[in-house]
Amino acid sequence: MKSFFIGNKKIEVPIIQGGMGIAVSLSSLASAVANEGGIGVISCAGLGLVYPKISDNYFENCIFGLREEIRETRKKTNGIIGVNIMVALSNFSDMVSLSIDEGIDIIFSGAGLPLDLPLYLTQKSKTALVPIVSSTRAAKIICNKWSRNYNYLPDAIVVEGPKAGGHLGFKKNQLDDENYSLEKLIPEIVTIANQYKSQKNIPVIAAGGIHKGEDIYHFIKLGASAVQLGSMFVTTKECDASNIFKKTYINSSKEDIVIIDSPVGMPGRAINNEFIQKINNGSEKPRKCRFHCIKTCNYTQSPYCIIKVLYNAAKGNMKKGYAFAGANAYLAKKITTVKEIFETLKSEYIISKQYHNT
Repeated sequence: MKSFFIGNKKIEVPIIQGGMGIAVSLSSLASAVANEGGIGVISCAGLGLVYPKISDNYFENCIFGLREEIRETRKKTNGIIGVNIMVALSNFSDMVSLSIDEGIDIIFSGAGLPLDLPLYLTQKSKTALVPIVSSTRAAKIICNKWSRNYNYLPDAIVVEGPKAGGHLGFKKNQLDDENYSLEKLIPEIVTIANQYKSQKNIPVIAAGGIHKGEDIYHFIKLGASAVQLGSMFVTTKECDASNIFKKTYINSSKEDIVIIDSPVGMPGRAINNEFIQKINNGSEKPRKCRFHCIKTCNYTQSPYCIIKVLYNAAKGNMKKGYAFAGANAYLAKKITTVKEIFETLKSEYIISKQYHNT
């Protein structure tokens, strides 16, 4: 696997760990991935639940929690680390400003178009900005807006396809349509990135459903510079979620991976369980909202609080939560380590490369 650059930051192994909330990818997982030469990513979603004793104010707890996670990750690694900040977060602005102030290497931002992300940079900022998109249209809009309004272009673009876990940037009827497949999206967005080559090198990163070294080889041959993996890192010792959460992956089958309607107004991919079935049959009743954490969440019509449910799951309370997961999450069959995953992926990549070159 070839190294690549995001801005002036050299990434030795072209593997980015996807940001997974709530409390699934924090300092333990992010630092372990960074130590293997990839990019470790902290999810800032719901940190006010992870650090609830600091203040009675959820958003103050989020600020404290993100600062703690960034600093704790820095203690554990000298590698490249990033933060995943969803545009849909009500405290998006605070999370971005804090991350830049803390000198985070990279901000990854999706779940909406981060049209004003460069606005937060200062002259001394060294943070790279990487939008997450699910369409060529989104990639074009971001590049054009950033270039015109801020004289800035993305330092990379993550292309998240329809096989990803969690919230998806597609309509339900597009998820199995080959016209929206990652294989189709990658070459198209590489073409867009190449239009700006005279101004800036914009590497394209493939994400969603990638599970083997041969998948990595496949997408790099299509023009990607790297891949982003999420579900694979859940079943590692270093993952910040509980063992019960990890075993949900290990005990799942292909049929268990389902598409749900999230309260934030997007489809999501998760592992079917008793709680999801209660939602589907109407057993879960609407609750008042304590957090107002997501701009697009209509809590008056939602049968549950998305961040509370995801936090419950990460802590092992699956009766009151569910696990987001990618389309191939069921392939995990044991608890492993981040190092073992990197070694396996490298080995599979080499074998795939040799096979295709013979």
